[in-house]
Amino acid sequence: MSNFIIKADNLTRHYEVGGGLFKKPGTVKALDGASFTLEVGKTLAVVGESGCGKSTLARVVTMMEKATSGNLEILGKKAEPGLVEMRKAIQIVFQNPFGSLNPRHKIGKILEEPLQLNTTMSESERRKLAKNKMELVGLRPEHYERYPHMFSGGQRQRIAIARALMLNPKILVLDEPVSALDLSIQAQVLNLLTDLQDELGLAYLFISHDLSVVRHIADDLMVMYLGKVVERGSAKNLFNKPKHPYTAALMSATPSANPDKKKQRIMLTGELPSPLNPPGGCAFNPRCQHVTDKCIKQSPILQGKKDHQTACFNPLG
Repeated sequence: MSNFIIKADNLTRHYEVGGGLFKKPGTVKALDGASFTLEVGKTLAVVGESGCGKSTLARVVTMMEKATSGNLEILGKKAEPGLVEMRKAIQIVFQNPFGSLNPRHKIGKILEEPLQLNTTMSESERRKLAKNKMELVGLRPEHYERYPHMFSGGQRQRIAIARALMLNPKILVLDEPVSALDLSIQAQVLNLLTDLQDELGLAYLFISHDLSVVRHIADDLMVMYLGKVVERGSAKNLFNKPKHPYTAALMSATPSANPDKKKQRIMLTGELPSPLNPPGGCAFNPRCQHVTDKCIKQSPILQGKKDHQTACFNPLG
């Protein structure tokens, strides 16, 4: 039996934009051929600049949006949004705890809503389970009757995590789950996620732009640029010896906890190209210090060993 809880093959998500009476609509390739696997109980982190396709990937994997093409398997079955068990198996925690909770509902109602929609539990059973999940994420019983505005950002994100756990999922998609929080609170929430993973055997798809956060939580790492996967493999390999120039630039901008460890900052020139009008060849070529004619004419594919693959004609190291 496969140990993969998610298996994605060449996933794409394209959007038609603009257009008019005399103008053809353009196509934004927000996600342009992502392939990856996620193992039971492991964390796959997806990183890259804003606009690289991370959040689009999260929406496709959680079946909030349908892929334009490609294949997605969850729990060994083709992903079908209509399958209730599949929807229960994968839940999402959003970036902003201030916007993801209904301000008009008490915490108890917010937590019980997934149970009302997806189960036949009685009111007392729902209440008992909600309080159990609250305790699991470090909230007190009296919080059940309070409104979201009465909580801090860190507490609200704990509520959002508890809500995601109500249906006992096997996978959590965490879309920038700590980026809206203070640094000290970030550490508390990350520690909570680690404890929950150990206790419940959860698999995480962790979306982030912050490599200093990813370093502490990821087993595997996938780097995206303009909708494409440019490097993937074990987090240890990518952090210790990045091969793609873009990954190396991201790593060089990450603060180090060791003040004695000197590293040279790699400055990227130019802006992220428009996904409406991406460059030919390798999408990174306009900003790359190692660009050649081949990079401008051809698009590289992921190559290398399973634990470290890169899409680059001139890999580093």
